[in-house]
Amino acid sequence: MRSANKPRIKIAVSLFAALTTPLAPCLYAARPMITDDARTVDAKACQVESWMRSNQGSREFWALPACNFSGNIELTLGGARTTNAVGSTTTDEVLQGKTLFKPMNTNGWGTGLAVGGIRHPGDGRAVSELYAYMPTSFSFRDDTFFLHTNVGVLRNQVTSTARVTWGLGSETQLAARTWLIAETFQQKEGRPFFQAGVRHWIVPNHVQIDATVGNRFGSRTDERWFSIGLRLLSPAFLP
Repeated sequence: MRSANKPRIKIAVSLFAALTTPLAPCLYAARPMITDDARTVDAKACQVESWMRSNQGSREFWALPACNFSGNIELTLGGARTTNAVGSTTTDEVLQGKTLFKPMNTNGWGTGLAVGGIRHPGDGRAVSELYAYMPTSFSFRDDTFFLHTNVGVLRNQVTSTARVTWGLGSETQLAARTWLIAETFQQKEGRPFFQAGVRHWIVPNHVQIDATVGNRFGSRTDERWFSIGLRLLSPAFLP
C-alpha cells in the first residue's frame, strides 16, 4: 500500500479533542485510526479526509484537508460539526503541523513529531487544547504489516491541566487493496479505548474508503461508536 512512489499517508489532525462531545476520539491519524503513523502526505501534494462517526445520541461530521508544501512539513486545518437532539453546531476546529525526523522505509522504521491546537467554539477560548506527540512506525514483511506507536502530552487550556497520551495500532494487508486495522489508545481518564475495521482502495493511492467499530474497554454500549470515511489524495501539484 505504501512504497517510495506511493503517498505516505497520514491524516490530518492527530489530536486529542472533543471534550465537548465526550464520545469523540481525541486525536486524528491515518483514517480511521486514532494512533498516528510516521508518514506524511507526499511533497507538494494534498489530501482531504472526511468521515461520519455515529455515537450513542450524536453524530459527528469531519473534514480535514492537509497539504505538504515544503517536502517535510505537513499542515492540517479542519474541523467537525456535531448533531444531537439539541441541534447541529461546530464543536472542533483543528490546526496541526507534522514533520518526520526519519522517514519509514520498507522493513525499517520511522519517527517524527506533531504539534497542534484545538478550539472548541462553545468554551469561548481562542485555543482550548494544545498537544504534541511522537509517532513511531515499523514496517514488516515487505510493507504488508505495520506497527505504530504514539507517546505525547495534551494540555487543557480551560482547566490548566496536562496528561500523557499514548496509542498502539497495526495495519495488516488482507488483499491487494484491502487492509485490516486495529488499535488501542488512551487520551482520557479511565480505561483505554479500542477500535477495529477495514480500509479499501477504490482507486489505488487516490481514493480510499474505511469503516470501523470502537468502544472503551469494560464499557457496554454507551461509549460504542461506528464510523465510515472517505479519503482523497492528490498527485503533486503545489508550486
